Amino acid sequence: MRPPTVFANGSGRPVEELRELLRGRWRPALRAVMVLLSLHGLNATEIAVLLECHPVTVRRWIARYNAEGPAGLADRPRPGRPRLGGRRLPARIAALLERPGPWTVPRLWRYLGRPKLSRRTLYRRVRQVAVWRRPKLVARGDVDHDHTVACIVARLMELPRRSVVFVEDETHLHLLPQVRASWTLRRCRPLIGTPGTNRQVTVLGALEVTTGRWIYRLGRRCAADFITLLILLEQAFPRAPVIVVICDNDSIHHAKAVAAHLREHPRVEILYGARYSPHDNPTERIWAALKNHIANTAVSWPGRLKQIHAFFRTRSPDQLLATAAPWTSPWLPPGYEQNFWNRA
Repeated sequence: MRPPTVFANGSGRPVEELRELLRGRWRPALRAVMVLLSLHGLNATEIAVLLECHPVTVRRWIARYNAEGPAGLADRPRPGRPRLGGRRLPARIAALLERPGPWTVPRLWRYLGRPKLSRRTLYRRVRQVAVWRRPKLVARGDVDHDHTVACIVARLMELPRRSVVFVEDETHLHLLPQVRASWTLRRCRPLIGTPGTNRQVTVLGALEVTTGRWIYRLGRRCAADFITLLILLEQAFPRAPVIVVICDNDSIHHAKAVAAHLREHPRVEILYGARYSPHDNPTERIWAALKNHIANTAVSWPGRLKQIHAFFRTRSPDQLLATAAPWTSPWLPPGYEQNFWNRA
């Protein structure tokens, strides 16, 4: 059964929000209510008590309604000092920021023709159209990306039974520690010593996209070490009719020695991904995890090599597969996790 009377709750924040709206964007509606109450016979004092305003305000808006009609209830233009820099200043700032460059407030001030306003005022005007943030580096991209990816997917679908597919990549690690942000004690910034002479090692790795088997080699960025990695892949799968290696377009992958090795070992086939598309390669995520593992640690050169080997020894194929997430790569056709090359 409905109650005979209903009253609004007069406490809490909602009532204050209503008052702010009546004095904000709902101002013309409040003035229209004043006129309607006056038409129903209430005087200015009674209307002022109901709407929580001054009787002079009620009389002013009723007089404007009588003189101009409903159009008189709208806000009139208010005179005031024009904003420093002019009305077009935000648009001029936005036009400058569309051009790449190290834009700062002093630099913007110079390019705007040294307007007569303080740096603080210019900063406030800049904040209206821009935020302070670092730019993001993105790959250049390949105009034939979609075509290249489609060719890789089509070739994988044609592979004979019991073929294996690897994704391969290289990364470089240094004796100089990788520095990453991490939790530290208050009032104590960690200090990491730098080596007297820096050294570098190249890690060449290949991930089998269905089982997560990881095969890697430490060496140099050269065709000889890449060929050695291909030999390791052949030895790991001696009965596979085809071993497909998908890699990027690094110069060592196109070397003459690599081409000669492929002619002598027809079981191995290399597919090249699109240029400037590192995000297509699942191995990149393994490198990111490896660099996070050795970050903020200053060790000797043998210690650095032990860290690399320990990272791969302590991770199972399932963990490496979950880290690489090859199902997100456009190189592989849908349903690859069901061993698409072994289907009848």
